[in-house]
Amino acid sequence: MSTVLRTVLLSVGALGAWTLLPSVGGADADVSDTAAVATVSEPSFDPTQFVWDSVKPLDIHPRTSLTILEQLRHNHFLEKSIDDSLSSRVLEKYLDTLDGSRSYFTAEDIADFERYRTKLDDALKRGNLQPAYQIFNRYQNRVVERLEFLLRHLEKPFTEADFLTDASLELDRSEAPWPDGIAALDDLWERRLIAAALAMKLNGKPLPEIRELLTKRYKNRLKQTKQTKSEDAFALYINSFAAIYDPHTQYFSPRTSQNFNINMSLSLEGIGAVLRSEDDYTSIVRLVPAGPADKTGLIKPSDRILSVGQGADGPLIDVVGWRLDDVVEMIRGPKGSVVKLEVQAEDDAAASRTIQITRDAVQLEEQAAKKKLLTLNDNGVTRKIGVIEVPTFYIDFKASQRGDPNYKSTTRDVAKLIDELKADGVEGIVIDLRNNGGGSLQEADSLTGLFIKSGPTVQVKAARRRANVYEDRDEKVAWDGPLAVLVNRLSASASEIFAGAIQDYERGVVLGSQTFGKGTVQTLIPLNRGQLKITAAKFYRISGESTQHQGVIPDIAFPELYDAERIGESSLDDALPWDQIQPAIYPRYSSIQPLVTQLSTEHDRRVAGDPDFEYLNALVARNEANAKRTHISLNEKQRIAEKEADDAWRLDLENRLRKAKGEEPLASLDELEDELEAEQEADEEEPAIEDPLLRESGFVLLDYMQLQRGVTLAERTAPKDSATN
Repeated sequence: MSTVLRTVLLSVGALGAWTLLPSVGGADADVSDTAAVATVSEPSFDPTQFVWDSVKPLDIHPRTSLTILEQLRHNHFLEKSIDDSLSSRVLEKYLDTLDGSRSYFTAEDIADFERYRTKLDDALKRGNLQPAYQIFNRYQNRVVERLEFLLRHLEKPFTEADFLTDASLELDRSEAPWPDGIAALDDLWERRLIAAALAMKLNGKPLPEIRELLTKRYKNRLKQTKQTKSEDAFALYINSFAAIYDPHTQYFSPRTSQNFNINMSLSLEGIGAVLRSEDDYTSIVRLVPAGPADKTGLIKPSDRILSVGQGADGPLIDVVGWRLDDVVEMIRGPKGSVVKLEVQAEDDAAASRTIQITRDAVQLEEQAAKKKLLTLNDNGVTRKIGVIEVPTFYIDFKASQRGDPNYKSTTRDVAKLIDELKADGVEGIVIDLRNNGGGSLQEADSLTGLFIKSGPTVQVKAARRRANVYEDRDEKVAWDGPLAVLVNRLSASASEIFAGAIQDYERGVVLGSQTFGKGTVQTLIPLNRGQLKITAAKFYRISGESTQHQGVIPDIAFPELYDAERIGESSLDDALPWDQIQPAIYPRYSSIQPLVTQLSTEHDRRVAGDPDFEYLNALVARNEANAKRTHISLNEKQRIAEKEADDAWRLDLENRLRKAKGEEPLASLDELEDELEAEQEADEEEPAIEDPLLRESGFVLLDYMQLQRGVTLAERTAPKDSATN
């Protein structure tokens, strides 16, 4: 099994919306000052040094809010009435944005805010932001109170008895009742403090150091709370309003606009990761293909960043509770410099790991499509299947515009790779779109054209307009042989356009798992202050079906390790619905659908005894069981026992796989970590020799070829000596 796949298997979590999200805190917080606070070692607390001054709207904010209101009313894909019903939703969204974990406001606060339930629509129409700022200032006061509460508790040292409690902490409080008074809040925050300390203790930190680190963390949060500006309150409120339309419509403040533009241009030298802030943590949303973080193979979507350090020997600075933009500033840096990240899997608070990444600029060449040759032993006959991995849909626009005949693009690179695979004598080709988050619509259109003679590829419908049909007009076909497309839950946007078109034309077999389901198109609108990213259109397949929510459903399903309930468009609040429009006119290239039942039957038979698929299915079942957990114990002995049981289960699973493959068993999971690191280093020089999903994709394609010839499927196994070169 490939290193990358097995590394992902170590911990799989959620992937959120692929946008920058604002966080509460000072818009102009100075990173150097923040770092200075983080080095304070004295845990004593003086509450008089932290004073929260209420914020009020800037003079320009009412006009900006009215401009945003008009843009949403006239240019968003959806039409919404600005009425009492919308007002109610804005209030709920705003409270959820501020206090999604229901850990700051009391039930009394929420009852007080009910007076705004049907008033916010009228206030928005008049540019009146006072209700939003009153709620925000109450929230900031509650934050200060909670942090002061924690710091008072930290004046007393931890004892071993603190971790012998029978108490637990609710993992997801989004639907929990609001705390009924200060006493209930105190109880909740005592549990949260013990949970934070216990996570550090299970990671081997001594109690005095835990006390010191947590004191620094909460002092820093107090400092940042004090630095909160009017722009932060405005952005949070306006984005709560914008999110009622859909999760990808968003206001960018001037500072956030700068960050967004840098990320979109890929001109930033850094680690190549998109981050978001949620529940005090900065977490990984996605990795830029071939970026510095992606190349390590040691960090993945949903991982939380606990600390950041500069240089190989620099101290790690705790960033839990920091503003997102301040964490981004710390991670950024010049090409060739080193940043250290202490990261933690979202579903494993008992373990963290430190990763060293050398910052670099992401080069277009490094994101280029790559080929592999899959050599399969088909009942004693050697068969060759070509694999083309497409990590993103890219094009060098500048080189293309200046007439460079050798400009790089996904389509041009794939066409060259197809020619090389033809020369290798392949019988079929698999296009691997796993983890491909999309990119250029133009490239999705032209790449489809490599496999069809001509015809429509995708429809794009703007608000209140007829659909625009993109077409391939080039009669030339780069590959007219057997074709399969491999996707997973992280295949999104342009990937879904390509996979959907291949499926609609019945040009190839789509394999894997349900894709992400992002079928919306955003555009940037400059404002008098900042920018508005607005959903102005939707993608539709040539069949007329939207890719929104539903994504692309594969013809043959493979095990999926990412939780579809927590990752994908359908996991986002207020995502636009799936719908249909008039289909385009297009031909079918073959009759795949009548063969799907036979292909699925043969696939199921083959993988039933395959050790790799048994391994994957066991992990899927385990992840599903873990996802149902609602509470985490605050008892150290119980947590250790749970961790030991999890480790024992995982070690047994690994050894069952190794035994089936004739390999020596492992004595511990540490040996597995060492092995994966060694494989990762080897992978830098040559590709992994085995990926069970690719191997099975090859066998499904061979089955399809046999059925196309009208030959009854012979029983085919997946020999151990099948390899990817």
